[in-house]
Amino acid sequence: MRILGNGVDIVENRRIEKAIKNKNFVNKIFSSKEKDIAKNKRVNKTNYFAKRFAAKEAFLKAIGTGLSKGLKFNDITIINNSKGQPFIELEKKIQLFIKKKFKIKKYQIHLSISDEKRYSIAYVILNERLK
Repeated sequence: MRILGNGVDIVENRRIEKAIKNKNFVNKIFSSKEKDIAKNKRVNKTNYFAKRFAAKEAFLKAIGTGLSKGLKFNDITIINNSKGQPFIELEKKIQLFIKKKFKIKKYQIHLSISDEKRYSIAYVILNERLK
């Protein structure tokens, strides 16, 4: 297993609480799936969106590009599996970008997110998958 990149981001929840009042911000940053989950579940919306924002920032740091190359925040979706573990879903163009940039066929993304009252944090490791 070869580590291709890692990234970490921390965000102040109050900043996201203010930002999500702006529909343009929400639409620019979050995917339809993320917005639907927030709408349909009883979640702390501030922390829900803050963790996802931090995860997207950490992911972009892990691939080493930021938002260049036509990548957009809402092409990255942060969801949880049935056991609550968070994972990243990527639009096809980002998947192809990663394979081309790192000259690999398969990869894995490891994500950890957490929040407290004032802050949310995310950590991403991107590695080459050999099998």
